[in-house]
Parts: sequence; structure tokens; C-alpha cells
Amino acid sequence: MRLLVTNDDGIESEGLHVLVDRLHRAGHELLVVAPDRDWSGASSSLGRLNADEHLDARRVEVPGCPEAEAWSLAGPPGMCVLAAVLEAFGPTPDLVVSGINAGLNTGRAILHSGTVGAVLTAQNFGLSGLAVSVQAVEPWQWQTAARLAADTVSLAALAPPRSALNLNVPALPRAEVRGVKWARLAPFGEVRAAVAGIHDGRVQFELVATDDEFPPDSDEGLVREGWAALTTLVGIAEAWPPDEGLEPTGPIAVADSIGPGAPLHSVHRVPDASAPRTLWRPKLGP
Repeated sequence: MRLLVTNDDGIESEGLHVLVDRLHRAGHELLVVAPDRDWSGASSSLGRLNADEHLDARRVEVPGCPEAEAWSLAGPPGMCVLAAVLEAFGPTPDLVVSGINAGLNTGRAILHSGTVGAVLTAQNFGLSGLAVSVQAVEPWQWQTAARLAADTVSLAALAPPRSALNLNVPALPRAEVRGVKWARLAPFGEVRAAVAGIHDGRVQFELVATDDEFPPDSDEGLVREGWAALTTLVGIAEAWPPDEGLEPTGPIAVADSIGPGAPLHSVHRVPDASAPRTLWRPKLGP
């Protein structure tokens, strides 16, 4: 299987190197396209893109795995995925693997993650993907995360088209990880941003560790108990009332009915996207 491997920590990241080596030893054909610098927090950003400009791409060698075709690209992870999907580096990959990120990507904070953003970009362009992150505790357990990632790649490959999986791994040797469990998103992640102060017109931020308790079935809660947490994500979705059909069957004449093709009416209310069974992922293409 042809895998695109990327990350948001940059081409020099040890987590990326360990992941590439493990996937290569698993027998996959690898294309590595990673940012030339740290793009943490880039989400699904493509960066600056103009028709009269270019992005520098440089052929590199991944330490320990010279067999892998690898490129450093002057752009965020979302752009690395887009470039690969548009065949800038050869045939379109079959699957995207993003990571290993230095630190967990758990909870709703994944909205801002470049590691997860790469996989959601892949989903938006028709590919499935796997984001991999490991808990920020020294010594870094890169090998544990890489082994679990390699095991999960086959699951992602057999998943429905455009599946996006997010794997978070505790800072434990592989033999001490209790297993892998499906997880919900925690209310927030392992750390939270806080404003440390404003001085001379400059806003200083800091990351504060989260001491709250998390639901036991959440990604953050499971990792804290020694489990690897796996979550299925949807990046772009529409919200519709749960009792309305999504496919219009003809002219809609009922004023209080909201559905595809219905004219906006004063009696309509915006659907509650947090309610169960209200989200629908749009199809790819016409």
C-alpha cells in the first residue's frame, strides 16, 4: 500500500523518523512529505497560496530509512497532503498517516492540531487517514506509538472511504499499554492555552496542564488509564433536523419543513448540531 507520511512538527522530527522506519519495515511503499519547519497548531491550513508564487520542495533522507522517498515542503501539513493528492510527488497515495506528534491530540482541542488537520484534509479530498500522537512524558515512547500506528494502518485501509482516525498513545512501553479502546472526544485536551500577560503591546501565552478529571470513555481519560485511544472524526459535516430526510424528492411546499432545497422561512430554526443524529457528511464529487 502506498502511504503518504506527514506531520506538523517538521521533517526533522524524531517521531516522524521512527514512524517512517516502522511503516517501511511493515512492507509499505512510502512517500514522505513533511513541513520544512514546525507547523504545530496549523489545523487544516494550506498557508499562503498564489498562482504566481511557488513553494520550495527539497529532497531529503529520513535517518534510518534511506529507502523512503522523502521531501521537505515549505508549507503546513494540510498543504503537504494537498500537494501529494494532486500528484506533485508521483501517484496519489492510498492512505495518509500523520505523526508521530510530540504530545497528545485529544479532546475538542484537536480543532487546532496540524497533525489531525492533515488527516481531515485527506478526508476532504477523498482519502482515509490516521493521525498518531504520543503523550509528552520523557523518555518519549516513539516506538510504542509507531508499533500501534502500524497495527492500526490496516484497520484504516479497510475502513469506509474518507475515514479519519485519531490515535493517542500513553507514555508507556508497548508491553505496558493495556490495549486500544474506541474513545469519545474529551471536553478539552491535555493542556489548555492561557494568557500569561500583555506587555508593551505583546500578548504572552502559556500552556497549562489540565488537572481536571475526564470521562472514562474519553480519549484523554483512557490514555490516563494506560489505554491507547482511537477516535473516528468527521471534518466537514452539515447539520439537519433528525426527523427530516436529506434527499429532496420533489418540490417542498410545507413552510415549516427544513431540508435540502427548502426555501428559508421565518418559522425555521437552525438545527442543533450537538444533538444526536443531526450531522450528515456530504458526498465527495457531484
